[in-house]
Amino acid sequence: MKLTSIFIFLISITCSAQSKISKDLPIVGAEQSKVYLSNLKKKNVALVINQTSLVDDKHLLDFLLENKIKVSKIFSPEHGIRGNADAGEKVENTKDQKTGIPIVSLYGDNKKPKNEQLAGIELVVFDMQDVGARFYTYLSTLHYIMEACAENKIKLIVLDRPNPNGDYVDGPVLEPKYKSFVGIHPIPIVHGMTLGELATMINGEKWLKDSLKCDLKVIPCKNYNHSTSFSPPVKPSPNLPNHLSIRLYPTLCLFEGTIVSVGRGTNQPFQIVGVPDTVNEGYSFTPKSIPGMAKKPLYEGKKCVGEKLDSNLFAKKIQIELLIKYYNQNKSDKFFNSFFNKLAGNASLQDEIKKGTSAEEIRNFWKKDISDFKAKRKKYLLYPDFE
Repeated sequence: MKLTSIFIFLISITCSAQSKISKDLPIVGAEQSKVYLSNLKKKNVALVINQTSLVDDKHLLDFLLENKIKVSKIFSPEHGIRGNADAGEKVENTKDQKTGIPIVSLYGDNKKPKNEQLAGIELVVFDMQDVGARFYTYLSTLHYIMEACAENKIKLIVLDRPNPNGDYVDGPVLEPKYKSFVGIHPIPIVHGMTLGELATMINGEKWLKDSLKCDLKVIPCKNYNHSTSFSPPVKPSPNLPNHLSIRLYPTLCLFEGTIVSVGRGTNQPFQIVGVPDTVNEGYSFTPKSIPGMAKKPLYEGKKCVGEKLDSNLFAKKIQIELLIKYYNQNKSDKFFNSFFNKLAGNASLQDEIKKGTSAEEIRNFWKKDISDFKAKRKKYLLYPDFE
């Protein structure tokens, strides 16, 4: 065989392999424009988007404008349209610098679009990358968007994306008493569902105010199931910079309701834990203010000693053992703050840890609720399950 023929043969094998790989990768809803663009033509459209709203490597807003879709308004969630606002930071109403389209913040006092903010809007498109934890606020934003659309008789299209923590279900189910913007539905901390699936569940379970039902269309992902390992190509929020932080988030976010730092103000947020300590040796870090990531982080300028976490905590469960460990090392009436029970969705988790209940016993308290949730969840799954 001549060298030229060998070269062409090798190229063909490589291209074939790459084609096969690309076919196996998840294709998100936004990339299936042939399915949804016709619904948007000649409509006044509003978008609920952020930095993760991409069609391949192009922002959804730019893609739609190039396709002559009339985008009249943009709604911005926590962290803003470009994802550069710190957690809890006020996001102002403004205009997109590139297009001049009005941007309405859906964080702070205005979590739900007002009727006047939806005036003239005929269709809303929602496209954001979630991380699969109940307290991640994009789910709450979806809930209020659905409610506002239902009240104003506006159709909603959800462009679905994979859940990077969609391969398991764990944690206590939220009790109604602890409903808040960081926990709005009676679901476990790790629910194992995409936002598209949760949208159908919100409708089906009548969780919107006054049992309203949203006129909903979900554009599902292709080549995805709940066992698929998925790492978002763009960080979903400033302090979740990589796959490890996203996988550890369901456990480490609970520490935000304690005196323990989760590394905000470092280059390893949600990958390290520690408390101020100038005596003991061990892994140490000193939080500092980082624009767009952490303004005045917990223990700013103070040396914290703790540990750097790794993929050993990828086990498909919330690591209650880690919470118990740090509580026992730092027992204090101030270890838990008022935010903890909202994150946990109940008061019993804090109470059991204080009482010295083991992690295994605590998990036993969740078993029935999780089993009941899984049975309910099956009705709304759009993709093959992990079991």
